[in-house]
Amino acid sequence: MRKSAIRFIGALAISVFMVGPSLGCTDIVAGKNATVDGSVITSHTADGAFYDARVRVIPGRTHDKGETAPVFWNITNEEYGPAVKIGEIPQVEKTYSYFHVGYPFMNEHGVAIGETTIGQKEELKTFRPDARAIMTVEQLEVFGLQRGKTAREAIKVMGDLAEKYGFLPSCGSEGECLTVTDSQEAWIFELRSTGMMWTPESGKPGAIWVAQRVPDDMVVVVPNMSRIQEIDPNDKDNFMVAEGYRQFAIEMGWYDPEGDEPFIWQRAYSPLTGNDDWALSSMWVRNRLHTIHKILAPSQEWDPNAETMSYPFAIKPEKKISVADVMGMLRSHMTGTPFDMYEDGAWYVRDGEKCVKSPLATPFPNRDVRRLLGIDYNRPVSKWDCAYSFVSQARSDVPDVMRTILWFGYDNPHTSCYVPIYNGVTDTKESWRTFDREQFSLESAQWGFILSDELVNHRYGDAMADLRAVRDPMEKGFFDRIAEVDAKAANLYKESPEKARKYLTDFTLECMDQVERAWWGLNWNLITKYNNNKFH
Repeated sequence: MRKSAIRFIGALAISVFMVGPSLGCTDIVAGKNATVDGSVITSHTADGAFYDARVRVIPGRTHDKGETAPVFWNITNEEYGPAVKIGEIPQVEKTYSYFHVGYPFMNEHGVAIGETTIGQKEELKTFRPDARAIMTVEQLEVFGLQRGKTAREAIKVMGDLAEKYGFLPSCGSEGECLTVTDSQEAWIFELRSTGMMWTPESGKPGAIWVAQRVPDDMVVVVPNMSRIQEIDPNDKDNFMVAEGYRQFAIEMGWYDPEGDEPFIWQRAYSPLTGNDDWALSSMWVRNRLHTIHKILAPSQEWDPNAETMSYPFAIKPEKKISVADVMGMLRSHMTGTPFDMYEDGAWYVRDGEKCVKSPLATPFPNRDVRRLLGIDYNRPVSKWDCAYSFVSQARSDVPDVMRTILWFGYDNPHTSCYVPIYNGVTDTKESWRTFDREQFSLESAQWGFILSDELVNHRYGDAMADLRAVRDPMEKGFFDRIAEVDAKAANLYKESPEKARKYLTDFTLECMDQVERAWWGLNWNLITKYNNNKFH
């Protein structure tokens, strides 16, 4: 293909980056007794088109006494350019291998972390470059994964470092929630900064944080809002808290410890109204809560306009859920709810005496199309400008090198294909580590998925069926092979953990290659079938 043609396709594909609000992520977390196979699940949609989605393994190693670890800004690559060193901290003797993307998501011990930004009150907000705080949430994830063998250990590492060195928001000026799991437990870890006046010399903590365990038989949905409400710091089985988690609220007059009301974390530190994206009253948050709770408990009446704080912290699903079920939730464009843009009346056109839905109708209309047709924007769970997403399943009945399978997909979850990556994997395919957002490339798997999402969206009514015909049997094939791969890896592990790691790495590389080849083939098929020479 000539360079001019590649530039043309690149220009077409990059337009997916320019179609609407991009920030904000959705996490779905399930305890081990809420899942069909007894695994602990977390998930994440990195809903920002420019987030770093190159999947790399950063090896663990032993460090010399006195070494320091660098602290960076822009690990996510949301801002154009490389990460910038803004500080350093003492290094630990040994670090664990972990998987690096914009929001690092798994380590060699199978600890997995999802991320979703949550709102915080104005008085808490902290900004670069004037702030003395240096710990972004993505940098905390790096340290948590490098230094924690369990979910609890990772949370303790991240909480302590944030308090000591100050939490620095990197998604606007907002707070953060991390969904942290291992093979036994799932946790919701919420983090706030402490304002521009904080300094390390103040003697006060540079972050406020609490964590609540997800009940083993329940699911928690975190769509960019604080979910933790009442806290019992004496219940060590279900809560982890910073020592002064209430103090800032007391000093600001947001909570009276002498009063009759309990301390509600969610209410104390979150804005109720104001910013449309991050406030507790936001429809941007509310529609995702409604959509996913309706899927988890369809027999219940879920008011689409109910206040977000009326939703319980966790919900017991009416039937146990699978990894595929969570993938389906992440792919949702809110079918069956008032928020589905695919069902807007503007898509219906006259065909003789009937009104039919146009084949140009799409659940993901860009800003220009919405303006042209008068379609109101509703933020779906699945985003066209998502950089990557994943669903992880941590299992307790397998050797440690295969403890967690993280199912990873590029771009819009609705049009992506999830590939299995075991926690014992030691390498990834080069094309899955290659991406330049300024230049379309056939050597980058990510560009292949960006292009397919763009092509499908131009004639969704027809083209989505073509994509499903490629994706659905491929994903089913991966699921069907897991039992066989598990058994062979377990036998190899008895001989040598290194043999098991190599086998699992080869399997992941094979899956990545298979999907990448299929997706480029899909792209050429879509261009051939749906170019504008075919439709007059």
